Amino acid sequence: MSPPGIGRPVADLLLSVLRRRRRLLVRLAGWSLVAAIPAFLSGLLVARALDDGFLAGRPATGFGWLGVLAVGGLVGAFGTRQTYRRLAGVVEPFRDELVTLGVTGTIHRSTRPGAVADTGGVARLTRQVEIVRESFANLLMIVESFLATAVGALLGLAALAPVMLVLVLPPLVVGIGLFLAALASMVRKQKTIVLAEEEIAVQAARLTGGLRDIVACGAEPATHAAAGRSVNAQARAATELARFTAMRTLALGVGGWLPVVAILVAAPWLLRDGLTTGELLGAVTYVVQGVQPALAHLVRVVGGSALLLGVTLGRIVEMGAAPPSAAPASARTRPPSDHLEMSGVTFGYGPHAEPVLRAVDLLIPSGQHLVVVGPSGVGKSTLTALVTGMLEPDQGCVRLGGEALTQWPREELLERRVLIPQEAYVFAGTLRENLCYLRPDVASDEIAAAVRALGMSPLVERLGGCDLEIDPAVLSAGERQQVALARAYLSSARLMVLDEATCHLDPETEMRAELAFAERGGTLLIVAHRISSALRADRILLLDGGAVLAGTHQELLVRSALYRDLVGHWHGGDPTTQ
Repeated sequence: MSPPGIGRPVADLLLSVLRRRRRLLVRLAGWSLVAAIPAFLSGLLVARALDDGFLAGRPATGFGWLGVLAVGGLVGAFGTRQTYRRLAGVVEPFRDELVTLGVTGTIHRSTRPGAVADTGGVARLTRQVEIVRESFANLLMIVESFLATAVGALLGLAALAPVMLVLVLPPLVVGIGLFLAALASMVRKQKTIVLAEEEIAVQAARLTGGLRDIVACGAEPATHAAAGRSVNAQARAATELARFTAMRTLALGVGGWLPVVAILVAAPWLLRDGLTTGELLGAVTYVVQGVQPALAHLVRVVGGSALLLGVTLGRIVEMGAAPPSAAPASARTRPPSDHLEMSGVTFGYGPHAEPVLRAVDLLIPSGQHLVVVGPSGVGKSTLTALVTGMLEPDQGCVRLGGEALTQWPREELLERRVLIPQEAYVFAGTLRENLCYLRPDVASDEIAAAVRALGMSPLVERLGGCDLEIDPAVLSAGERQQVALARAYLSSARLMVLDEATCHLDPETEMRAELAFAERGGTLLIVAHRISSALRADRILLLDGGAVLAGTHQELLVRSALYRDLVGHWHGGDPTTQ
């Protein structure tokens, strides 16, 4: 079941993100419990300070209990700090996935034959991804904090005076229910606002480009009226959304303040029944200092962040959806082979652009080590994007294991192949979390074997091991590439594509990495940075003005003047003597 107002695709995406980061969430929840220690202790220690200290004529004892509460507050502050440190490991990789999803969808829509280029798509995506990133982080933290604080306060209340739960728990549940009931309508209104904002942005772009023609034709009134309708639609939706703040106020009043009123009304009866003054004040403390602030924060943040997250993430999912030609994700059985085939593949960036690749036919047998060479700008990175399914050809077909990439469900394709680009990405978190990102269940001995195979032992030792937090900013470009290579090495992918992914490594480390990937098994495709990479390959693919030529090093020296020039440039001498 989806959360109120959030569509099933969005809910599935969020649940998928959380499932893949279970270990991080467990750590986050653990530190949230530490942060909730003051909420658990507050009422108990206030009651002890009053009953055993101040009311008993022993002020030193009272101040002692309050001192213990202050220490608990310091422990809780440390726990809060740790939760924020763990949050980046959950949120930042999700942000990168959204960028990939949105950019891919924009490219698909803009480059299909007959399509109008979506010039504002990436600009909107940047803003939307930042909104989702901030909203997701806020929502995750607030829900964790509310659950930990509310549970801590309620457990403390049960330990202090169980009868108080009858006065506090029912109003709290009703208040939360009222808020969730209003949330679905609030999400719908927020979506109307977002769509209106997008329409205003599109119209503004059109008006800016055609301003001279509008003035020349005397079309200012009609243009003003058209733009005004979008602005008015956004204003109406914003006004309607504001009206729902009354429901949030009601939910907070019922769940946060009604328990206080109930405790005060029942106070005479409770005191006659044996409850002490300290226990009564402790119960009020649990509500006023624990439950009520946590609920107020939840209502305020969820009322804002959940709306923006549900609507904006829904737009990113819609805009990043696969084009109609993509096959449904119903067929889940795929052939085990990982041979790669390109048949008549032509691709250009736009319907009227000169093709980067033209009528390319290529077969890469399963398990082959292929290196791609060619002048700068000839289309090597475009080729890697096509063979990994990040781009679709204008003509022809790319097949993996005998089946067109467009027929592969996205999740299966992500598991079957991996692309390591020139600029590697390392996210904030531990080294182990970075290495296990594509395969969370990888064993420690496999990580150690990968570190040895790729020559990463000095880096791991410098960072203090795999389980310490790392700062990506302190890593060199070569060290980031080593981390990305190890991450791919440990994945379950059978097709490995390295797009100049070793360009920041020294020749010895580069050789060690390429030999490790060749021995790992599977199909290996490398865009070469040095001629030594080509000499280690089973076969070399030369890109030359949209066409391709394949062969061994010696064969290409004989058959291609361009290849001889490239080898001569790399070696600084006569290639025929190499």
